[in-house]
Amino acid sequence: MNLHEYQAAELFAAQGIPTNGGAVASTPGEAEVIARGAGGVVVVKAQVHSGGRGKAGGVKLARTPQEARAAAEAILGLEIRGHIVRKVLVAPGADIAQEFYLGVSLDRTRRQNVVIASGEGGVDIEEVARERPERIVRALVDPLLGIHPWQARQIGFALGIAFDKVAGFATITRALYDTYIAEDATLAEINPLVLTGAGDWLALDAKMSIDDNALFRHPDFEALRDLDEEVATEVDARQSGISFVKLDGDIGCIVNGAGLAMATMDAVKLHGGEPANFLDVGGGASADQVAQAFALVTADPHVRAILINIFGGITRGDVVAQGIAEARERVAVTVPIVVRLSGTNAAEGQKLLAASGLIATESMDDAAAEAVRAAHAA
Repeated sequence: MNLHEYQAAELFAAQGIPTNGGAVASTPGEAEVIARGAGGVVVVKAQVHSGGRGKAGGVKLARTPQEARAAAEAILGLEIRGHIVRKVLVAPGADIAQEFYLGVSLDRTRRQNVVIASGEGGVDIEEVARERPERIVRALVDPLLGIHPWQARQIGFALGIAFDKVAGFATITRALYDTYIAEDATLAEINPLVLTGAGDWLALDAKMSIDDNALFRHPDFEALRDLDEEVATEVDARQSGISFVKLDGDIGCIVNGAGLAMATMDAVKLHGGEPANFLDVGGGASADQVAQAFALVTADPHVRAILINIFGGITRGDVVAQGIAEARERVAVTVPIVVRLSGTNAAEGQKLLAASGLIATESMDDAAAEAVRAAHAA
């Protein structure tokens, strides 16, 4: 779950991180009122779950309330990387002396949290990592002990921050890490973190992504969810209890079990195809769930074949096959369907599928190859 900048800034401020404040507007008139109340130069910033706002024209400086209104008019309705801007943040302008990048994420390879910092703030950190990797400082953090004060100071010194400013930087670094842990985030980021002309630290931007698996611990976060910013099919899938992530390929995958779903996508790619989605229909795979899975997959106009991969462990193959047969009666599917069914009661399931016009194989490799052929032929 991604948060908007203004939402993440509120969480940062609650942990003592100095943020730039501001208010959110949904209309040019509201932006003008906010700018008039600010009484000076403001920045009008698009609020979308996407990077690259500045390059896309989603961040504009305004010196008067009238300019703020004009900036909001230009930004609202703008499309940035597939996201339509519906809100803007109107924040006070800042006297920037230096810019830095500061973020906390998870290093999955080392199974530790990592603090990432750079002296090149205000630009895409991925670009810095690719073109100037020596400009990035990383510090692994023990998940049990947390970040030590000396680690935070060490990062500041490595960035070349002036001696008398390192303590303030270290305080913000530790506060950002504490926010990351407290909110069960997968990413907490300030870009840029700036030193002002007066020598004060200020977070001019805020970004947070929350681990969906931890949302049960944060029921209040549901009110922060912006459904307009999420993929409609993923919203429908979540409401149906199905794990679904849209991808860019043309082979729709319907699988029971997350691990098997990952293996299915690997098999599709091994045979030269591209999966159109990750979809875990769950252990039960009832007719209702399978019907919803068909609806989710076929909603993508790029899908040219569907691969159903079911391994009957606790789930019985005949029950799943019955669900597939019933689902096909509910949802019109116009693309080829390839089925792999193996495990508990697989023979009974294959008979049920044959009766409905589908032939199932027991080999995942064969099924993946057939699905790729069908998609290419289509």
